Amino acid sequence: MDKRLVKLIVISDFACPWCFVGHRELQTAISQCANLPVSFEIEYRPFILHPSLPSEVLDKNDFVPKKIGRERWEDGKRMATERGESVGINFSFGGPVSLTISAHRLVAKAYEIGGPAAQAAVITPIFRAYHENELDISDPEVLADAAQQADIMSSREEALSFLKSDECLEKVNRQVAEAREKGVTGVPFTIIDGKWAVSGAQSAPVFVKVRNRDSRFFAYG
Repeated sequence: MDKRLVKLIVISDFACPWCFVGHRELQTAISQCANLPVSFEIEYRPFILHPSLPSEVLDKNDFVPKKIGRERWEDGKRMATERGESVGINFSFGGPVSLTISAHRLVAKAYEIGGPAAQAAVITPIFRAYHENELDISDPEVLADAAQQADIMSSREEALSFLKSDECLEKVNRQVAEAREKGVTGVPFTIIDGKWAVSGAQSAPVFVKVRNRDSRFFAYG
């Protein structure tokens, strides 16, 4: 039996812990659908949670509490830690916070090079660098490490050359603007076959239900 192709667009930002959780949950959901007559094509698109960040690197434990409030920051860390443990993520909330444009540019380039498979390969090491290893994902050296781990470019030098350029910047900015124009205000946000959408880091069973067009979810577009 031929499998029906389901196209997913996942809008997310690397600065968001729930986007990392959502990424893991979506991968689990897809594995749970392995025996169904369906295959998946996933395209990751950018969102910028902190567009007003300056170009310099800031301390995460200083910037985020000032932006959202100390109590909300502490509650969020606790909830993300608990949820992360359930999907194999070891969150660590120290380290820097910086613009994620370069990370999104690398993901966009991965899609041009190798489509969804190349994107999927580079996304996890970027998430881990920021949320588990407390690294600066605006640093070309950190992102070149992710590109190497994903094996999406022929050499580290090629990755660094790309990261130090403006290639894919226009594309990323356009996709961020398109998401906001369509009403996306929070991430992760997953669009399924262009008309169904799931907002937030839903659990794997939720994605499976949406696959079956559960009427509790809303039409998109």
